[in-house]
Amino acid sequence: MNRKVPEKWQSSVKAAKATQVAFDLDEKFQMQIRREALESGLSPSDKIREILGLTVNKRPKRPRLTVSLSAEDYEILAEKYQLTPEQQLEIKRKLMDDLIHYVNED
Repeated sequence: MNRKVPEKWQSSVKAAKATQVAFDLDEKFQMQIRREALESGLSPSDKIREILGLTVNKRPKRPRLTVSLSAEDYEILAEKYQLTPEQQLEIKRKLMDDLIHYVNED
């Protein structure tokens, strides 16, 4: 069965056909590319695209740091902050305070 994809999904189909390529480079090269990307306000993949002469999406990205937390992590952090693991929003606020404190100590 050959179905036509709705117009509003066309860009998703195109993205789904893209292939991710991983590079096993020496750590020195990886760090150089990551550093230059950070200094240029680009993601490492966008920096690689720039180096290779490919188009880079100039759409501004929301700069943010991420970390994955497991249920066990929430338990540990809840104990640290004297909260319950279910108080995830408050734990997030405390984490942000800790990160800001860490940067300001420098």
